[in-house]
Amino acid sequence: MISKEVCERVLLRAVSTGADYAELFAENTLDHSVHMIAGKIDRIGDACVAGASVRVFKGLRSVMASTVDTTEAGLLRCAEQAAEALGEGTAQIDIVLRERLFGDIHPIRIVPSAVPNGEKIDILKRACFTAADYDKSVTQVTGTLLDVDHNILIATSEGLYTQDRQIRTRLAVTAVAEREGETQTGSCSPGRRMGLEMFETEVDPAAVGREAARQAVVMAGAGYCPAGVMPVAIGNGFGGVIFHEACGHSLEATSVAYGTSQFTGKLGQKIANEKVNAIDDGTMPNAWGSINIDDEGRPAQRNVLIEKGVLKSYMIDKMGGRRMGMEPTGNARRESYAYATTSRMTNTYIDAGDDKNEDILASIELGLYAKEMGGGSVNPATGEFNFAVREGYMIRGGKVCEPVRGASLVGKGSEVIEKIDMVGSDLLPGQGMCGSSSGSIPVNVGQPMIRVSSITVGGR
Repeated sequence: MISKEVCERVLLRAVSTGADYAELFAENTLDHSVHMIAGKIDRIGDACVAGASVRVFKGLRSVMASTVDTTEAGLLRCAEQAAEALGEGTAQIDIVLRERLFGDIHPIRIVPSAVPNGEKIDILKRACFTAADYDKSVTQVTGTLLDVDHNILIATSEGLYTQDRQIRTRLAVTAVAEREGETQTGSCSPGRRMGLEMFETEVDPAAVGREAARQAVVMAGAGYCPAGVMPVAIGNGFGGVIFHEACGHSLEATSVAYGTSQFTGKLGQKIANEKVNAIDDGTMPNAWGSINIDDEGRPAQRNVLIEKGVLKSYMIDKMGGRRMGMEPTGNARRESYAYATTSRMTNTYIDAGDDKNEDILASIELGLYAKEMGGGSVNPATGEFNFAVREGYMIRGGKVCEPVRGASLVGKGSEVIEKIDMVGSDLLPGQGMCGSSSGSIPVNVGQPMIRVSSITVGGR
């Protein structure tokens, strides 16, 4: 994308006013999407994001400038803007770049950009037509097939010069079902860091459509969830979003380094039930949130966050590491060159335990089974959260009974992880897009079925 020699000259310009670290990040990304509504292709879209940013540090100060002009002249102007904003001084760094190849642990067999739109449309049709035919109560189906080809270059004043190519594919289907004038929505949206071979080896498009429709049909016939404090069993897969939001963000240096996290200063302390083991692992082959290197050029790694209830690690970027006096952990991520990198999750999950699902459900006399979680919000400083339950059922006498809608889980992250007292063995990932100060990025969440001994359930 940009030669090593040009990068050296840009970085030298960036440190010309006394910066002790400089970084050039460049990208060229192609997003391709096919959208279907009511059995017809609604639109086919292509979006290209191309540009670069220059970031400089001086102690705990950081300045970033970005540009869409990736010629040498444009990059030098960008570097000069960052240098001038940092302050006055003189360069004290010699920069000699050496290329590094970190390898690719996420092999791609079928590059999506090389596949005709007709083949992509056939995949989307299989998913959407299956959803539409699932039940006569299904009134509307929409679907999207997305593929992303993300190419990045990173060069730093520490001598690093490296590149990476990240290809991801995702299929999303949403179904609407109506019963007695009431409508409910169901969705399913698997994704992988893979090409279209994803649909040969991992994801059946028809099964995706069927799951979206099943969820909509079940919830369209559901009554409202009663409100109150009760035990809750949370299903595997996307149920892991509750840990991601309620605790994961509070373990990022984004909040820890500034003392605004509920877990600041608690390394080595017991913060969760001893059954809780939580991990962030960017090295999982072909997983949706995986990376070869992070957006500062550091190799991905597996970070044990919580082990038997004890806080073992945070997720740390370079500037966060400076503030905390700790090494980065391969978690520096950004949506694009236009955002400043910060610490973010990759594939974050509660690891499998020894409890059986039937025992978890049988242990609840009266409570809620949150089979599928929806979206939510959290305050990282306090850990207070509110999550919607997309598909829920009442548990009575240890048995899963009638479906209920309108349920939400309300609580505080530091309290909830202490109340996770049963952890199943059926670990499963779920895919999502996570928004934070460095934009929207792909992440995996995950967990086996867990039991929270008591939590506030919102309802009617």
